Amino acid sequence: MYQSFALTITLLGISLILVVFLYFASSAREVRGAGPSRAARWRNGIFWVMLLAFIPITLYSLTLVPFPASVPTGGNAVVVDVVGRQWTWDMSQDQLPVGRTIEFHVRASDVNHGFAIYGPEMQVITQTQAMPGYTNVLRHTFTEPGTYQILCLEYCGLAHHAMKTTFTVVAAAGA
Repeated sequence: MYQSFALTITLLGISLILVVFLYFASSAREVRGAGPSRAARWRNGIFWVMLLAFIPITLYSLTLVPFPASVPTGGNAVVVDVVGRQWTWDMSQDQLPVGRTIEFHVRASDVNHGFAIYGPEMQVITQTQAMPGYTNVLRHTFTEPGTYQILCLEYCGLAHHAMKTTFTVVAAAGA
């Protein structure tokens, strides 16, 4: 919801700037008898090529956001409370089930931390911020059992590099 609002505001702002620019560019008067120089024509041409290339590239890149859409809870989410503090993560559970939505309630007790979950192959699966005085809710459904790591993505002090913990995702009994 907030992302689409931010995108709308950004596109409106860009459109407003473009309209103002075009207004002033079209209303500028040239000195009589002196046309634009060759360099000025080149600059204008390059500007329009860059502008016309910028718009589709920007719109296309907005579709490539690397984070998955929010996962609905479905009413049976497993809630895991996570508190980040220099230089450790405290989790209410360290064994989670495969195939169920996990709802991480992430906060910090001291400074901002970047809460990132890495899969068994050390790729970022999902992430959010851990902030003092605010709880971020991060939902994710694990599809593969294994050992996952949580690392801090926000520099938080001298031992930032050691701020990590692990948890295990296990298949449900009888599955």
